[in-house]
Amino acid sequence: MTPQPKTTSSPVIVEKIYQRFNLGQRWEHMLLFLSATVLLLTGLPQKYRDASWSQAILTTPDRVYLIQQIHHIAAIVLILEAVYHLGRAIYQLSRRKLSAGMFPTVQDLRDAGQMILYLLFIRKDKPKFGKYNFEQKVTYWFVFFGFILMIISGLVIWFPLWFTNFLPGGIVPAAKLMHSTEAIAAAVFILIWHFYHVHIERLNLSIFTGKLSEKEMQEFHTKELERLQRKPKDKVKPGEPK
Repeated sequence: MTPQPKTTSSPVIVEKIYQRFNLGQRWEHMLLFLSATVLLLTGLPQKYRDASWSQAILTTPDRVYLIQQIHHIAAIVLILEAVYHLGRAIYQLSRRKLSAGMFPTVQDLRDAGQMILYLLFIRKDKPKFGKYNFEQKVTYWFVFFGFILMIISGLVIWFPLWFTNFLPGGIVPAAKLMHSTEAIAAAVFILIWHFYHVHIERLNLSIFTGKLSEKEMQEFHTKELERLQRKPKDKVKPGEPK
């Protein structure tokens, strides 16, 4: 008999996958991203009307009207998304189903201080985070309150006659300044802070896939992974990783 060649097979590595965002949260993020991008692209030409690139876009009254209409449609999408997000959060709070992980705590200040010491090479270890770290909480609450200011000021600009029935006329130019300034601040913040921590520091696609690997959980959300591993399987709620 001729000896059979030995076949070597590489070991199969099985890694658990944990759900981080459900389908509704991913759709919310997509709507938020698209509406905010359209608002920025249609709002900047209106803010910098004296710039040559803006005049090249807004060459006729028809173009100005079209840009304004697109801006208003995107604003309606953003408002509806904000109302849904806030309403869902209030409903979940009333049913005690909303996780407290996104709310700021004193531990976030400690984590921020430890991270600064780590970046300055004073400490050797990074802080361990739960489901959301302090950087993600800063992003969420900055965008949350920033969008509230932009929605309120945008409605004042959109319906100036109605608002000046019970508010002084100076509210309109004040709203214009607040609206455009906050929009630019939010855009710079998201492009520099959020983009760096999500796509440059590491390629985090969980907001699109909804999932994180066990390795990613261990490295970036250690405390959350430990909590999930301690939880008995029969007490895992629907939609949570088992």
